[in-house]
This record gives sequence, C-alpha cells and structure tokens, in this order.
Amino acid sequence: MSRSKHFETEVIHAGYDSKDHLGSLSTPIFQTSTFTFDSAEQGERRFAGDEEGYIYSRLGNPTVKALEQRVAVLEGAEMGLAFGSGMAAVSAVLVALTKAGDHILCSQGLYGCTFGLLSMMKEKYAISSDFSLMETEEELKSKIQPNTTCIYIETPINPTMKLIDLELVSRVAKSYGIPVVVDNTFSSPYLQRPIEYGCDVVIHSATKYLCGHGDVIGGLVVGKEAFMKQVAVTTQKDIGGVMAPFDAWLLLRGLKTLPVRMERHCHNAMMMSERLNAHPIVKSVYYPGDVTHEDYALMVTQMKAGGGVLAFELEGTKEDAQKMMNALKMIKIAVSLGDAESLIQHPATMTHTVVPEQKRREMGITDQLIRLSVGLEAWEDIWQDLEQALSFIGSKTSKEIPIEK
Repeated sequence: MSRSKHFETEVIHAGYDSKDHLGSLSTPIFQTSTFTFDSAEQGERRFAGDEEGYIYSRLGNPTVKALEQRVAVLEGAEMGLAFGSGMAAVSAVLVALTKAGDHILCSQGLYGCTFGLLSMMKEKYAISSDFSLMETEEELKSKIQPNTTCIYIETPINPTMKLIDLELVSRVAKSYGIPVVVDNTFSSPYLQRPIEYGCDVVIHSATKYLCGHGDVIGGLVVGKEAFMKQVAVTTQKDIGGVMAPFDAWLLLRGLKTLPVRMERHCHNAMMMSERLNAHPIVKSVYYPGDVTHEDYALMVTQMKAGGGVLAFELEGTKEDAQKMMNALKMIKIAVSLGDAESLIQHPATMTHTVVPEQKRREMGITDQLIRLSVGLEAWEDIWQDLEQALSFIGSKTSKEIPIEK
C-alpha cells in the first residue's frame, strides 16, 4: 500500500471513508465479538476464504482494519496487522519467521522484554540469537549462520540511542535471502520509514508515539501482503494477541496529531540534550539529533530528526541516579515513552533488569544511565525540573549552560 498524499494528510484520512459509514466523521467503534451471516452458505464461503467479510473480531474487525490500513500507508507497506501489545507484535513476527533450531541475528541492544523473549525461545525451542554492532558489511557477514532466518533491529536502540544503518543491513541480508525486521517504535513513521531502505517488516509498540497519550497498550506490524497474511492466519489467529476495537479507535484518534507531536518532542529533546551536555554532573548524553553524537551523519541520512528520547549518564553511582530521579517534581518516573508527559526511568533496574549485568554493560547500559522521554510541556519547565534535580547530587566543574534559543 503506497503513499499518494503527504504524510500529514494520510495520518488523518488513510484507511477510512466516512461515506462507507453513514457519514460518521470519526471511525465507528465496532464493539462486537462476532458478526452475523446472511445465510449458512455465506458463512461457509467466508470460512473457506472464498468471500470477503468479517467473521469474528479475533480474525478481523472494521475499526481495527482502519488502523491497520492507515499505519501501512504511513510506513509505505502493503498490509498491516494490529496486536494487543508491542510484545504480542514482536512475538508473532519472530515465531512466524523461525522454527526449532533456527538463528536470529540482533542489533547490539534490545528492549528488555524482547531480550527475555529471545531467551525463552532459546530455552524452549533451541532458537539461538547473537548480537552485532552491524557497523560494517564484513562484521555482518561474519555473524550470519546457515540457519539464520531473521535479522532483528532496533534503531534507535533502546536506551542507548545508537543507530543502525538500515540500507547496509538490508543490502547484506538480501544477498543471503534473510528478512530484516525493524522495531521502529522510537522514531515513528514520521521520522523514519525502514521499508524505504529495503527492510521487510516494521514493528511498533503502538503504546508509544502512535498513541501519544498514555492510554493504550497495542502493537502494529506492517510488511508485504504475502507475509502479513501468513502471520494473520497463523501466529495472530492461533495465539490470539489481537487488539480490541476501542483501543484501535483511540489509536486512530491519537495518530491524527502524530506529525505535530513529533515536531514538539524533537524540539524539546534537542533543548534538553544541549543543556544536559553542558551540565557539570552529566558525564555523557546520547541523542542522535545532536551534531556531536557518533551517529549524527547516519541520522541525517535515514531520519527526519533525532526523536523525542535521549539518555544521559551521570558522574556518580546508581544511588546518585536514583536520588536525582526522586528529586524530580514534574517529570514522572515511568517506563513508557512518547506520551505528552515527560517520563524518566532507570534502564538497568527497570526496563532492562531481565538482561544479565554483563550483557547490559556490553549494550552500554550502566548503573548511571538514565533514559528520558521528553514530553510536550514547555521545554523551559522540563529543564527547570531536571536542573533542580541534578543539583541534589552536586557538581564537579563549572560549565556554561546554554541560554534560550
């Protein structure tokens, strides 16, 4: 399903026509578990796949379908599927692409629950996984095994904000006939569209930027129609991690403001990155929109902007990081991202606690690393809160804090 209009238009209109629904401007919520048939023969035809139509909401629902079509258009994909959570989406894709004894090659750094899923797949089904920096063609090729059936990428990587060159990975993968799956949650399709760089499947935790309001748990997967139909009739249908119609409706509503929200998130994140970089107690800041970030040149190539999430490492200890977080007054301690509210969390003890300590350190997740999802508040107020909290752990040197721009 290709995009024919500007993103800002498609995010409001794609996948829905009010003329088909009694003129309702808002997509109706089809809050039903099942659908009736005109006859027993019609039911037979639909179950046999000989006639289009709805059967049961686990197998398809008009509200959910509108969301699936819209996100597919936004990502430049042929078809989309909605799931009950981001991890339901990740699980459905990885199970669909693997069998016992297969191998998955991953980016050097993953969301903690994705790491946990891979560990479970290894223990139960002998599906192994390895991690790669994916910085060169030679290194990628050295990691691919005869039984590698999937390359799984996060970019930016959670929570270190390291970027992966999508075009490079896709080019190498295609030479081996291996599909590339990208978790695009941190960017949203407004900032990055992996399919344009040759990737095959794109996953979103729709809970985050696609929703934008902190009131939905959901996941989206988009890709080529043949593969998506395979997922629909196997891991989605039979495992059953589907999205509820009301959640789909909330996501459709949230999506309409995605471009406006992302512009504000990115602007506010840049303001925080500049100021944190200049703060004496901050050792390092990881934000790809910053010209000093090691992957800034790559960001300019494959992203529209640096996104709304950054990480920073403090001088000090884990206890210092927790003390600073506890001193915040407006910014909330929570483990999501992409909400209107600014949210902060400690990856080593929260989102990535399932990852063994040695592996966490290899991923760049130290006890002093903090992840900040920069919200839509006035950036001056976000900075004021961060600055006063940082003062609770003292300072070592004097740096010039940037003035308003």
